[in-house]
Amino acid sequence: MRRLIVNADDLGLTAGVNRAIAEAHQRGIVTSTTLMANSRSFTGAAEWSRAASDGISVGCHVVLMDGEPVLPAEKVPTLLEPNNDGTRRFRDSLNHFVIASFRHKMNSDEIEAEAAAQIERIQQSGIQPSHFDTHKHAHMFPAVLRPLLRAAKARGVPAVRNPFGQVWPLPLSNLLRTQRLWKRFAQLNVLRKLGGSFRAEVAAHGLRTTDGSLGVLATGSLDLKLFSAMIEHMPEGTWEFVCHPGYNDAELDGVRTRLRQSREQELALLTAPEVKQLLARRGIELISYHDL
Repeated sequence: MRRLIVNADDLGLTAGVNRAIAEAHQRGIVTSTTLMANSRSFTGAAEWSRAASDGISVGCHVVLMDGEPVLPAEKVPTLLEPNNDGTRRFRDSLNHFVIASFRHKMNSDEIEAEAAAQIERIQQSGIQPSHFDTHKHAHMFPAVLRPLLRAAKARGVPAVRNPFGQVWPLPLSNLLRTQRLWKRFAQLNVLRKLGGSFRAEVAAHGLRTTDGSLGVLATGSLDLKLFSAMIEHMPEGTWEFVCHPGYNDAELDGVRTRLRQSREQELALLTAPEVKQLLARRGIELISYHDL
């Protein structure tokens, strides 16, 4: 049996991202999404999520990098660094975040408190999150994962994204066609070593998760050829496909993100008839986190 959750990240980032996720669900294969509690278009995203009555699962996209916390800065000082204008924000650099994680420079109580505040903001909007994941997959790292699991369990969030998975046996021409793609392949191959401890921590906290994720490698480079290669090699079990549909509009220009034109390319892919036909041909059942 092969089951697939197709989760669109970054709900709430902009009105254009909200619209694209709605379209990718209504006309395409998106079955799940994760909402950013500290986003500029949170209100519109929450309204759509509450109105959606056709089975989409809505989780919390916990943000600990890029942007500002939901809690006052003085309550989460170790999660922040000075900005050029004198304010304090989350770390922008993934490398800085990883180093701070492994050197235990981020207070775990502060991570838990900020995650709890983000989950609670979503709950207060009338949505009970079906699961959580993190911006830039920050919960890959054990020192970050544990306080996030505590926050989720205490607030009744039953599941979490498994960001790990086998490094797919993709055709070499796909893997090497861009420098960004093969560099990401090398990074993810190293991080796979954390997968065992991830599953053990999730089980110990009583949350559910999938067998792993697809699409993390292809973020920013996804097209039909690469998607087809991943689906053709998808093993038995329940997997999550991670995607980022959106519109590359003027509002997105004001957001710090490397994903711009690729968001529209992903939207086109996720709503393409041949993608549904591919999943049907492979006997892959589309589910949401409600079904996990």
